[in-house]
Amino acid sequence: MRRRKGFYEACIKRPLDFVCALGGIIVLSPVLLITAGLVKLKLGSPVIFKQERPGLYGKPFLLYKFRTMTDQKDEEGNLLSDDIRLTKFGKWLRSTSLDELPELFNILKGDMSIVGCRPLLMEYLPYYTEKEFHRHDVRPGLTGLAQVNGRNAISWEKRFAYDLYYVDHCTFQMDMKILKKTVEKVLKKSDILVGSEIPAGRLDDARREK
Repeated sequence: MRRRKGFYEACIKRPLDFVCALGGIIVLSPVLLITAGLVKLKLGSPVIFKQERPGLYGKPFLLYKFRTMTDQKDEEGNLLSDDIRLTKFGKWLRSTSLDELPELFNILKGDMSIVGCRPLLMEYLPYYTEKEFHRHDVRPGLTGLAQVNGRNAISWEKRFAYDLYYVDHCTFQMDMKILKKTVEKVLKKSDILVGSEIPAGRLDDARREK
């Protein structure tokens, strides 16, 4: 049974997301174009990385991001590990969160929200508990409560706890607090870890070890 939404979530949040995403795309269009040019120059094509992720109620959608890794392969034609393919420029894109700007188009389409629970990998779905799956009761977000409380530096259990708290307390005031903290985190470049730096590792690996 699907949870009952409050007035803000049911009537205001989606129109507000659309207006803010459209405004963001217009205002940030020079940044988007410059970043796209740099990605093309330093990492090649395609400039946009697309990957299927679970959206609202777990329904798959294509997530858009600027690519941050090369297509380096071994002698047998297999892609090398993420840590090897992630360049210095790619790390910089992630540390500044510029790689996530194309997600504004996901928000415009209705796949995502500005604030929600970050969309994780499709292969993680079998490893959620029944309770954890309720993080998909809201549209995935560009940012979220977990991202302003440790991001990749916290355990999966804490991350899901923040996600579920947000699902149960989705209000305009909550979203504004998260957005304010997100701006502060991005400017300070805090709690941003990539690749093997992430202590929690992959969810599937963490759950298989238990």
